Amino acid sequence: MSIGPMGFRFPAELEEAFKSELAAWDAADGTERLWNRDASLWTGGDEANWLAWLDVAERQLSDPARFPRFAAEVKARGFEDIVLLGMGGSSLCPEVLSFTFGRRAGFPRLSILDSTDPEQLLALDRRLNISKTLFFVSSKSGSTLEPNVFFAYFFDRARQELGDAAGSHFIAITDPGSKMQKAAEESGFWKTFYGEPKIGGRFSALSDFGMVPLAAMGVDVAEFLLRARSMAKECRLPASQNPGVRLGVALGTAWKMGRDKLTIIAEKGIFDLGAWMEQLVAESTGKHGKAIIPVDREPLITPENYGADRVFVYIALDGEAAFADDVAAIEAAGHPVICITLRERMDLGQEFFRWEIATAAVGALMGINPFDQPDVEASKIETRKLTDEFEQTGKLPAETAQIADGGISLFCDDANAAALGLDATTTLSEAIRRHLGRISTGDYFAMLAYINMNPENESALKLIREAVLSRNGNATCLGFGPRFLHSTGQAYKGGANNGVFVQVTCDDAADVAVPGQKYSFGIVKAAQARGDLDVLFERGRRAIRLHVAGDVSEALKRIGNIASGAE
Repeated sequence: MSIGPMGFRFPAELEEAFKSELAAWDAADGTERLWNRDASLWTGGDEANWLAWLDVAERQLSDPARFPRFAAEVKARGFEDIVLLGMGGSSLCPEVLSFTFGRRAGFPRLSILDSTDPEQLLALDRRLNISKTLFFVSSKSGSTLEPNVFFAYFFDRARQELGDAAGSHFIAITDPGSKMQKAAEESGFWKTFYGEPKIGGRFSALSDFGMVPLAAMGVDVAEFLLRARSMAKECRLPASQNPGVRLGVALGTAWKMGRDKLTIIAEKGIFDLGAWMEQLVAESTGKHGKAIIPVDREPLITPENYGADRVFVYIALDGEAAFADDVAAIEAAGHPVICITLRERMDLGQEFFRWEIATAAVGALMGINPFDQPDVEASKIETRKLTDEFEQTGKLPAETAQIADGGISLFCDDANAAALGLDATTTLSEAIRRHLGRISTGDYFAMLAYINMNPENESALKLIREAVLSRNGNATCLGFGPRFLHSTGQAYKGGANNGVFVQVTCDDAADVAVPGQKYSFGIVKAAQARGDLDVLFERGRRAIRLHVAGDVSEALKRIGNIASGAE
């Protein structure tokens, strides 16, 4: 089974270093050590405990009837919708599958819920016919906050409409012995599928966390896995012929040479792959003061205006070429470009595995453990403190804005306030411009938006990215909370201190209760945002929070005007 082409178009200096690193990898028996699960390839820690993804495709193919049987059962029950309730590694792969394959005839539409924003939750609920909806509750540990509150809400909704039959509309995807397995048994779930404890969440695409939703969509899982297995075989070859190792060594070499911003340009047919890549790369490499920062869905600019800290990856389905001329111009301007072509959508299975191998290899070059996420827990701890306080007192701790102007309030810690020179006379426009003025060569800018992830808000935030990008070509990122907390958030907190952050929060027009809890979805979202910002402050990051009390779209427009210099 053939693999689509991958090409490297590197400046001479990087090309020479890349060849040298490939030779060094082979001399150190890197590929053999990776497949032998030799932890000394990385840090000599617990890496061997997290490598079951290497042969998961083979294990999945050992029972070829399992997924078609399940797909037939889903089809027979006549569901119109599937809603996957998850976060991070349990939701990003299914999201890519949903956007890439779309709805298949006779099978339900797959949607993902990975936001605690009440408006987003209600918008999803309003379009569902609960009696025709199947819910996947996807959580490895069963203790992650977001899937648990999503489950509490929709199980309550299902009981209201379906009574004792509610559980028959739910499926758990979880690790054996988890809290979610117990909850599924107690609630009478239709089925429970099991992940593998020795596969971390972001490496779980080819496990049941990705393949069960794919089967329920009506896609041929066996064919998908066969293509992944063909990539796995290629990834056992020497470095010069190994598609996964070559990619990882290329990224690692670029990182060593100061190119630590992985800019993803994806054609329409495969555009959402970048969302999955963001978590895999950022959470795996962003720690101990090191990181490769993935930059997804960034507006394109004149190639000469990009900084010298980028490497570009262009991903396309065969026959798509909307960005081909732009990519050629980027290469002509002297920037390194990696081009990957998928022959068809089913080759996405190959791509998942290629990038997993590449991430393992780049971790070795960076001298880190690519399978842990030491800084993700920090935000969870702060969030738990705030939600616990709300449960005890009925309110979140009081806070005072440094600036309040026209429905937008600015919050930051004392260190950032001092760095920005904030005082009683500072206007909001001045403060934001000073903050953006802190972006220097080699920095990146990130918008962290705890608001409804809808096309209108994304477009408005994109304009703010574009305003910053047009200044001097610095890389710009956009993450919606809380989903980025389980993705790029690791790199923002654990990576190099070269990020400048603007967090955006808002009052909720309508809130939604979490069944069985005093706190609501709006309170959970607010606690997550404040906990996230507190950790950024603790890590000495350049960060501010802009809170919108009124119309979000108008506030985003104003922030964009300030960023562009129009105000």
